[in-house]
Amino acid sequence: MALRRSVLTLIGSKKASLRVCGAKHFSTQTEPKEDDKRKTHFGFETVNEDEKTKKVHQVFETVADKYDLMNDVMSLGVHRVWKDIFMMRLAPTPGTKLLDMAGGTGDISFRYLNYLKNKDLSASDKPSSVTVCDINQHMLDVGKARAERQGYSKEPSVHMEWLCADAERLPLADDTYSAYTVSFGIRNCTRVDKVLEEAYRVLQPGGRFLCLEFSQLPNSTMQWMYDQYSFQMIPVMGQLIAGQWKPYKYLVESIRQFPDQEKFKSMIEEAGFRQVTYENLTFGICAIHSGFKL
Repeated sequence: MALRRSVLTLIGSKKASLRVCGAKHFSTQTEPKEDDKRKTHFGFETVNEDEKTKKVHQVFETVADKYDLMNDVMSLGVHRVWKDIFMMRLAPTPGTKLLDMAGGTGDISFRYLNYLKNKDLSASDKPSSVTVCDINQHMLDVGKARAERQGYSKEPSVHMEWLCADAERLPLADDTYSAYTVSFGIRNCTRVDKVLEEAYRVLQPGGRFLCLEFSQLPNSTMQWMYDQYSFQMIPVMGQLIAGQWKPYKYLVESIRQFPDQEKFKSMIEEAGFRQVTYENLTFGICAIHSGFKL
């Protein structure tokens, strides 16, 4: 009997020990780990989502003053043609209320103002407006200075305002704008799906989403040639002209990480947009994506 009691006692103590160890193991598994955080890409580097937001902010804070000059140099001025075509595809009408996202330096908004003026649409009694929105205040400051120098800030027929806000969490009411544009900016956002959802939310029924973004060339030989130019030349230009190598290395890498035309088309549709199409420019170096809130 004594031997039996000793065995039972030993077994009981082992079970208790196992229960304690099991509880301890379970507790360890439920604690948040660094590896459990949502991951994304910053160029070719894998980072936490909150870390990417900070890194992208630093990139554009660093290059804001030379941003427009570098666009001219990197694209040999062709980005101006792309943006002109982009505005022609938007074809704003009197009363258009535009939200220009990631539009800090004003390139798209100024084209919007010029389009209305050249078409003599600004003389209409229907008020038009543009909200230039960017997450980076430095980029907005550059845009405001340009608007002042070029006389856009005094344009009486179109109301223009500047908003510093995150495209994933817009401090704007539902069904507010008749058009939403984003030019070479959406690939820098951490959660592109959230950006698209917000774009859909703030657009009025019948409103249009229009995005101009770098894309993938369908021809493999041309893509290879484009890659050689991008990786070998653009960071060097950034160093020589803007004194910055890393931001332009990130630029090149971020383009390769962005979804191709068909995949991005599907993402736009998943956000709720209809009649979604895309148009390749310069063999597919970039593309115009269009969708409607119907």
